[in-house]
Amino acid sequence: MPPVGAGARIAVPASSANLGPGFDSVGLGLGLCDDYTISVTDRPGLVVNLLGEGATELPTDERHLVVRAAREGARVCGAPWLDDLAAVGRGLAIDCANVIPMSAGLGSSASAIVGGLGLGFGLSNALTREDIDFTDADLAVINTRAGLWEGHPDNSSASVYGGLTVSWMPSAEVVRTAAMRLHPDIEPLVLVPKGDRLATATARAVLAPMVPLADAVRQSGRAALLVQALTADPSLLLDGTSDWLHQEPRRAAYPATMAAVDTLRDRGLAAVVSGAGPSVLILARCDLAQEAADEVRSWGRAWQVLRPGVATQGLHVIR
Repeated sequence: MPPVGAGARIAVPASSANLGPGFDSVGLGLGLCDDYTISVTDRPGLVVNLLGEGATELPTDERHLVVRAAREGARVCGAPWLDDLAAVGRGLAIDCANVIPMSAGLGSSASAIVGGLGLGFGLSNALTREDIDFTDADLAVINTRAGLWEGHPDNSSASVYGGLTVSWMPSAEVVRTAAMRLHPDIEPLVLVPKGDRLATATARAVLAPMVPLADAVRQSGRAALLVQALTADPSLLLDGTSDWLHQEPRRAAYPATMAAVDTLRDRGLAAVVSGAGPSVLILARCDLAQEAADEVRSWGRAWQVLRPGVATQGLHVIR
């Protein structure tokens, strides 16, 4: 059984998904990380401490998404959980310091799932291998489990690996991810509307089950162009971020978001809805990033402008 004090502290980055035409497949890890800790205590039961985003709204018991995912991670690894620990007079404490805005299109749920799974794996590692980070095999399992949990792997894979990712599911039980190098002349800017939030389930509910063939053809071409623009030729970003499948059907759900996207694109900036929204992602050339930020700030105080940078690593142990 684990000694009192055994555990792990991990970080997991936010993400922006879709990036226009890469619906449910393309993701970008952002340099904005939640910080989670799990530790064995000398008292049976569970203590959940919350700090930051959602601290006054989220449950502080086993219903919390991070806790549920941590339990699953421990199960996969064969690590003891609350009942096993209680039998020897021990329990668990989980601390969540959240900075990723919730229900904003920045992958807060995906990062919670990835982070929770990471805590379960981290607890197992702490019991068997002192001071070790996640192995490639660990990350592959977490990537699949998180993608299956979410139902689409775009956000979760970007949180697992950081950077630019393209993910797919070769079968109903497997997630695969290709990690790519984002062109160094691209800087992501995130515009978070103050006060507006939208649940992913609500945003997905308005999408049609069928799409016109012409739109599907246009979308596939732009998705291929998107990869070229992101990795090799940023001059193609405006055309490469065009979308017909998921942004327009959601226009009525977040008119201010779509108005911002329209305005920015009219100015030549590659602006898209971040994930399911309502935040906006701008993929700007580095020399235009400050100009883009100033443009949005000139609109007033309705938008918070973030320049988080790109996550250089995904899920990892903090030492």
